[in-house]
Amino acid sequence: MGEDTVLVLLPPSEGKAAAVGTGAGAALEVGALSLPGLTGAREAVLTELVELCAGDEDKAAEVLGLTPGLRGEIAKNAALRTAGTRPAGEVYTGVLYDALGLASLDAAARERAERSLLVFSGLWGAVRVGDAIPSYRCSMGVKLPGLGALGAYWRGIMDDHLPQEAGDGMVLDLRSAAYAAAWKPKGALAERTATVRVLQSKVVDGVEKRSVVSHFNKATKGRLVRDLLTAGAEPGGPAELAEALGDLGYAVEGSAPAKGGKPWALDVIVTEL
Repeated sequence: MGEDTVLVLLPPSEGKAAAVGTGAGAALEVGALSLPGLTGAREAVLTELVELCAGDEDKAAEVLGLTPGLRGEIAKNAALRTAGTRPAGEVYTGVLYDALGLASLDAAARERAERSLLVFSGLWGAVRVGDAIPSYRCSMGVKLPGLGALGAYWRGIMDDHLPQEAGDGMVLDLRSAAYAAAWKPKGALAERTATVRVLQSKVVDGVEKRSVVSHFNKATKGRLVRDLLTAGAEPGGPAELAEALGDLGYAVEGSAPAKGGKPWALDVIVTEL
């Protein structure tokens, strides 16, 4: 994706693969993660999360919003500092990541993925898909007793570090609302940012109706990222991105925002998965 790499912002997944058995990696090294400027903030969240989950289980379940069937996540969080790790691209699972299919990318596309994809996280702030992390449970919507709401906690920190990650390239923002709240590109960078909404088109009684459908949304976002990586597309901005997606067979609608300093909003129209 060239010198000015497209920075692709992804949400994490609720479900995460654990590092167990022969595939388990070494224990977590927070200082070895990408975006080292976030290390101090990550340590603060990690410390409070581990202490919370090592203490009152009922309080931890309430803070994390866990149902009785997910109580096992508390013990997992309590052991985060010694748990085995795997690349983040293997830890995150679910519809988007299944469609993205990182493991089956060719070497060149995989290198582009490791350079351009950034997965947002309530615990880590954001990580690259090659970063070694353990399985955990801590969404961006969590409000920790000591640090407060994680979306607000990360917002100012991200403002200090993420613009330099984007450089002069564009940002493709595929995050869900909770994770988008943790950082919003501003100024000239916002104008080089595109958000994508996936709409399903159905014809009912001769009339086209469009709706947002979660499964279509996640699967299509994963597939379009994979297609961009595989094609080696290097869009310099949202208009070029829309053109590149059109060349890859996607039906894309959208235009420049009416006011400066705002991101483009692109709609990808699908009829079937």
